[in-house]
Amino acid sequence: MSDMSFKQAKELVEKLELTELTLKKSTDDIDKSSKKFNEALKMQEHLLKLMQEKDKKLDVLKLLVVLNVGFIGGLLAGVFLFK
Repeated sequence: MSDMSFKQAKELVEKLELTELTLKKSTDDIDKSSKKFNEALKMQEHLLKLMQEKDKKLDVLKLLVVLNVGFIGGLLAGVFLFK
């Protein structure tokens, strides 16, 4: 180390500073990505809850359609059979 010139020491310090800046930028980018990922997970969780509610509503709708078709079929059968 004692054989290092001032110019070499200056270059080494500049490289270390550049490395430090790069690491800081990388950690900042990782933090931002992590926050966005967490937000995306929360949104997906919310969508899954909504899909469950939608499925329940669709099941009720299917039941109502079947009941209406059965009722109309019964009316038509009654009309044609008891004419």
